[in-house]
Amino acid sequence: MGVTIPDKLFFRIGEVARLTEVPPYVLRYWESEFKLLRPRKNHAGQRVYRKHEVQLVLRIRSLLYEDRLTLEGAKKRLQQEARTRVQQLELPALDEQTRELLRAIRARLEGIRQLLRRPGEVSLERRRGAT
Repeated sequence: MGVTIPDKLFFRIGEVARLTEVPPYVLRYWESEFKLLRPRKNHAGQRVYRKHEVQLVLRIRSLLYEDRLTLEGAKKRLQQEARTRVQQLELPALDEQTRELLRAIRARLEGIRQLLRRPGEVSLERRRGAT
């Protein structure tokens, strides 16, 4: 299903239903079944989905309707995919030169933070309990 998701910050449940061709009552049910699908509610109590949640709805729809997985099977597949993404994000072991470069960058950023600190603000070191 080649759906183009508009470039917006938030989508109401009716918009998501039209985009994904999944009725609102099914979307609400999926929210109770899939922990990853948790749209926020606005001040009026309406569900507002972000783009990544719309993409997740499309993925769930694909797993259930095209791959013909059960709810449990779809949950397991999504968990596996999430674990794979986490593993891909892990950084390789850094050599000493890279570590030194990162330490220097951090020191520079700390210096900038000190310059920008408002008078009377408690430093990060003091908050951590450093002396």
